[in-house]
Amino acid sequence: QVQLVESGGGLVQAGGSLRLSCAASGRTLSRYAMGWFRQAPGKEREFVIGIRWSGGTTNYADAEKGRFTISRDNAKNTVYLQMNSLKPEDTAVYYCAASEIGSGWSRPSSWGQGTQVTVSS
Repeated sequence: QVQLVESGGGLVQAGGSLRLSCAASGRTLSRYAMGWFRQAPGKEREFVIGIRWSGGTTNYADAEKGRFTISRDNAKNTVYLQMNSLKPEDTAVYYCAASEIGSGWSRPSSWGQGTQVTVSS
């Protein structure tokens, strides 16, 4: 079992930056990859980016363009999502997730409660 708590969301103007944090706890964290999803109103939850505690990353969409970067601090059991050049379409609830290594990101094992990111125009 993995427990996840997100923080760092808020209101930011277009072009601005935010850094989200996800504090993880559990007895077998090394068995899980960590990642971020987001869900806008009326849309499906979508995977953004993931990382292993060992440092390997999986990039999608904006992460591939370099606007979003994921990192981790193993000593603090915390992962971060650095979001730069934010756009109004980035507005969503952002969720931290844990997925067993090798299982992909279709069905994460654990979810955080989410943190709201609102990008104003």
